[in-house]
Amino acid sequence: MNHTISKGRLWTARVMSGLVILFILFDSIMKFVKPAPVVEGTVQLGYAEHHIAVIGALGLISTIFYLIPRTAFLGAVLLTGYFGGVIATHIRMDAPLFSHTLFPVYLAVLMWGGIWLRHEKVRMLLPVSNREG
Repeated sequence: MNHTISKGRLWTARVMSGLVILFILFDSIMKFVKPAPVVEGTVQLGYAEHHIAVIGALGLISTIFYLIPRTAFLGAVLLTGYFGGVIATHIRMDAPLFSHTLFPVYLAVLMWGGIWLRHEKVRMLLPVSNREG
């Protein structure tokens, strides 16, 4: 079953996915570089400095899976779990709702929206109907 999608849909999907990929890649790489603000911010969130590289590796591996078309769905599932951990951390810290706690939800919407627009199988798994009532 080979379904072609419009150029507009394809580019919208690429931009949505690209924003997520760029953000998580940057975040993960900074966890390996460990500049002072990253270390301080992570420690303030309740994690020890030796956890930073592990968190970075989890984000990086999940993002690489999402980046590869054959494993994009697995990457999206892994990133969804990663985002859940971020949300839980921010809730535990009483972080501001819209700017911090829900930020991973915004990324997840872009991520799943991008994969939904690109892949027919995902659209079949997560159907969106435009019919009323």
